[in-house]
Amino acid sequence: MTQAPVAPGHLFAQVLDPASRSNPYPLYARLRETPVSLQADGTYVISTYREISLLLHDPRISSDERKGAHGASRLGEEPPFIFTDPPEHTRLRRLIMHQFTPQRIAGMREHIEHTIHALLDAKKQQRQFDLVQDFAYPLPVTIICRLLGVPPEDEPRFRGWSSDLVRTLDPKESLSEAEMQQAVQSRTELRAYLAELSATRRAHPQDDLLSGLVSGDDSDGRLPESDLLATMELLLIAGHETTVNLIANSMLTLLRHPEVFARLRHHPDLAILTVEEVQRYDPPVQFRTRTTLADVPIAGVTIPQGASVVLLFAAGDRDPVRFVDPERFWPERDDNEHLGFGSGDHYCVGAPLARLEVVTALKALARRLEAPRLVTDPPPYRKNAALRGPEHLLIAFAELNN
Repeated sequence: MTQAPVAPGHLFAQVLDPASRSNPYPLYARLRETPVSLQADGTYVISTYREISLLLHDPRISSDERKGAHGASRLGEEPPFIFTDPPEHTRLRRLIMHQFTPQRIAGMREHIEHTIHALLDAKKQQRQFDLVQDFAYPLPVTIICRLLGVPPEDEPRFRGWSSDLVRTLDPKESLSEAEMQQAVQSRTELRAYLAELSATRRAHPQDDLLSGLVSGDDSDGRLPESDLLATMELLLIAGHETTVNLIANSMLTLLRHPEVFARLRHHPDLAILTVEEVQRYDPPVQFRTRTTLADVPIAGVTIPQGASVVLLFAAGDRDPVRFVDPERFWPERDDNEHLGFGSGDHYCVGAPLARLEVVTALKALARRLEAPRLVTDPPPYRKNAALRGPEHLLIAFAELNN
């Protein structure tokens, strides 16, 4: 039976439908036919590369949901700095970057490599494993906890908290009341834990990022407690959730393109370009929401003040006006200025760490997995539409090399 076509004003609602999670890209192609598309619920969806790029650099577009129609953070707490605007965002970002330095990230390389090989060695007697549960999740959560200063024995506590909070990145209308209540409870529990941990680090500093943040050795002083807790929450959750999906999306794409996987196996440095192409072709962060602070004319449409705006990064990164042959997975493409890490003031602070982790992981997986193949395709996906990735990714292989 042929399914009735979705009306243009309901396309984004279809994107949010879990039934579309395994392949939303045909819906994105339809949305690109109208670069600025008004949806039935009053949301404006921006789906073409040029228009997304313009709005990412437009001061009339706010990341602060407290400036939206409801006038408050949806979870009722001080929001993390990525949900603020300049000058507040600029000040907070500078304080964080004073600690989140290239030297600190580079110093994690050896620990990243050790963790990767320990995870793979644990599967040497097997011929199949779940890449998400057995590798893509434990790797970045181990690394971000070590970087921030979270005790290793506390790592398991974050999976539930993180899953609940990440769910709220989707539009509020797509979440149930139970999901919102669970997210509020998880945030309360997480921030209570972080408050206790930050007090411990003030009393007994160590060589970790949290100790640096609480010491206040920046010329602008230290982060206020509310901003410190919000920042730690963000770094802890965003520091592993997006990387989990980037690793999983990368391996899923590579195993669907075995000729590229073969090239990577023989040319390990291709992993650098592969990560950038996955960020364009099938990124973890599919879209972000914004609010207009004034009327904004763009692409022949005036978005009114106070409107909810969705910047559909994953649609823009397959815009044929911007990219040659955009539906092709092609790591060696010459021009790949993707939106996978954002752009402008809100460019991802964790991009260098994510790149290091995923590049190192892909090199190891390509070298050590002999004749890998997908067991289930498409795999089951997580609920999230905004932060999209497989919930499980079963991979079979002939042998796990040393």
